[in-house]
Amino acid sequence: MRGLFADLPRTSLGALYWAFILYLFLPLAVMMAMSFKDANFVAFPISEWTFNWYVTVMQDKQFLDAVFYSIMIAAATTLAATVLGVWIAMLIVAEGVRGQLVIFALAVLPAVVPGMISAISLRIFVSTIDLPTGTAAIILGHTVHAVPFVVVMALTRLRSMPGTLVDAARDLGADSVVAFYRVTLPYLGPALFGGMIFCVLLSIDDFVRTFFLGGYRPTLPMLIYAKVQGGMSPEINAMATLVLVVTAAVGLYAEYLTRRARSR
Repeated sequence: MRGLFADLPRTSLGALYWAFILYLFLPLAVMMAMSFKDANFVAFPISEWTFNWYVTVMQDKQFLDAVFYSIMIAAATTLAATVLGVWIAMLIVAEGVRGQLVIFALAVLPAVVPGMISAISLRIFVSTIDLPTGTAAIILGHTVHAVPFVVVMALTRLRSMPGTLVDAARDLGADSVVAFYRVTLPYLGPALFGGMIFCVLLSIDDFVRTFFLGGYRPTLPMLIYAKVQGGMSPEINAMATLVLVVTAAVGLYAEYLTRRARSR
């Protein structure tokens, strides 16, 4: 009897875990199933299955343009956020710099500010500096949101870095710039790679800031949102399924490469 009661917490935790997994994946499974329905509406039962919606999506010029536009914005955002994030992380761990806690707090602040508030403030900012809404404004907004994640990942890696590595490089004649590129940057490699993948996924998925800062050319989330306004259809489910599969594959591959690099 005592053993039975001892197993109850573990059993309850296991049940809660699988209930959470079901809650998480069941809507995704329904969405993916509806993308194969041979009809113009989303509803059960699915009497016939088809791949035609995926063919339609892959031939949709508007969808392909939105995908390439989102990738371009994500690439620019990732480059800017990585450079700024590494610079801020190096500033935080540097010796003799005052107010490092304040610098860290300000750097990660965009990650905790509600998305709507952040989007409104960015819209006011770009209007103040006379920056037109569109690509540049979107990249600016996405970069502000992505920098904190690069800072945290780079800072975690830097704090585990033995100081003797840089000292050894300087003893061998390397100046600060050479030591950074030859020692610090390679050591940061796994963290930076993970942070860059995170920036890409954040940028592609960012709807609120894009909505406030975007121009006439839609990104992928904006395009899907516009199509949803006309009612759900298997075509929208096919778009969402493609985005889900690609982002999941990129995320899992990035995690694999990051763990492999750390183990080395």
